[in-house]
Amino acid sequence: MFKYFPAFLAFVLVIETFVYSYSDPGLCTGACWAHDPTVIQRASDGKYFKFNTGTGIEFATSNSLAGTWTLQGFVLPNGSSIDNAGSQDPWAPDVHLVGDEYFLYYAVSTFGSQVSAIGLATSSTMAPGTWIDKGGVGIASKKGQAYNAIDPNLVAVGTDYYLNFGSFWGDIYQTKLNSAATKAGGSAAYNIEYDSAGTRPCEGSYVFFYNDYYYLLWSHGICCGYDKTLPAAGAEYRIMMCRSKAATGEFVDKSGMACTSGGGSILLESHGTTYGPGGQGVFTDSSKGLVLYYHYANQTVGLGDGEYLFGWNVLKWTTDGWPEV
Repeated sequence: MFKYFPAFLAFVLVIETFVYSYSDPGLCTGACWAHDPTVIQRASDGKYFKFNTGTGIEFATSNSLAGTWTLQGFVLPNGSSIDNAGSQDPWAPDVHLVGDEYFLYYAVSTFGSQVSAIGLATSSTMAPGTWIDKGGVGIASKKGQAYNAIDPNLVAVGTDYYLNFGSFWGDIYQTKLNSAATKAGGSAAYNIEYDSAGTRPCEGSYVFFYNDYYYLLWSHGICCGYDKTLPAAGAEYRIMMCRSKAATGEFVDKSGMACTSGGGSILLESHGTTYGPGGQGVFTDSSKGLVLYYHYANQTVGLGDGEYLFGWNVLKWTTDGWPEV
């Protein structure tokens, strides 16, 4: 459609920009390809690290969030030790500093499968060649379960650790980890977001804390294959949000609707040349404050999965305490 109706597309894009008034993604130079990125700034020297879904979990570094990003290699160049299909292509990394060590959680699965598991790799510096695969963390799924054990996200609450995960099926779940954040802590997984409508395309959750609230973000919609089949307008990836005073549930959207009952407010969706933003997270930049990061397709570059780009924006806040882009 885009190829044959450029004038119409340009008109639509102008209208979308006017209606939604989102900020464009921040500048990115160098290795800006991204899919389900996770970003962290190393405290010792301020260097930025960006990890992506991709064979062995590709990662790049930069002295600036805008780049130039330089590829450094792979976290797991030999794949994961988890004995699942997809072990050579771990997905959806999520990186955090836990104590004095960097923890990177990842998922092992294949597209559309519920046979999935979550693993962990650790490093004291994040330097190339220093990552150690710890294997599975005791969170897995199989056909017929309520959830799919992919897209991990660590949440720290004081000295307690929780892991969010999930995609389609029963949407987003959470479980408590042990005190070292290395294994599931024995409690049953519980639902923190669910939308019963359609095919339930909710995944990629991320929780962060700001000003007395825990904010739950997730990606809703069709993530991939835009160059082959374009979703109906509004059915592509977008970033949703709810919030709660607790990290473990009772999340509601701007209207007060429960996140487990179809609630969810839009934080960021397609606008201008930015199409299908998702796979998001938030980190605290030493100079910029809270920064939202994600991947997206730039319609002037291409819609293929291999053409997705790294996007970021400094979060702003409404008077009633909701983030906006």
